Amino acid sequence: MTHLGGYQCGQVRYQVEMDIDTVIACNCSRCGRIGSLLAFAPIESFRVLSGEDVLTTFEFNKHIIKHKFCKICGVQPFAVGRNPKTGTDMAAVNVRTIDGIDIGSLNVTQVDGKSF
Repeated sequence: MTHLGGYQCGQVRYQVEMDIDTVIACNCSRCGRIGSLLAFAPIESFRVLSGEDVLTTFEFNKHIIKHKFCKICGVQPFAVGRNPKTGTDMAAVNVRTIDGIDIGSLNVTQVDGKSF
């Protein structure tokens, strides 16, 4: 399924092709603070449609995930990194930033990111 999403300020829009039924809620120092609910897609299924020029990157811990966020409004709708099991590049999409998503209908899996 194709999903469209974006940032609070409207500057950045993205599109992702993925089925969303289960998302993860990670308790690491970043995700736990910003309340991300994440779903994953191969990087080929994700693209920024507009606003690439207002994106900036934050990396922490092992510096293997590039957390993208908006320089204008501060919203972080996605990150890019490599799947440690398969070695493939992935987009981790914060489903809270997808247009019209019903968060209450999703299955949420808790992940202990503090332990990584």
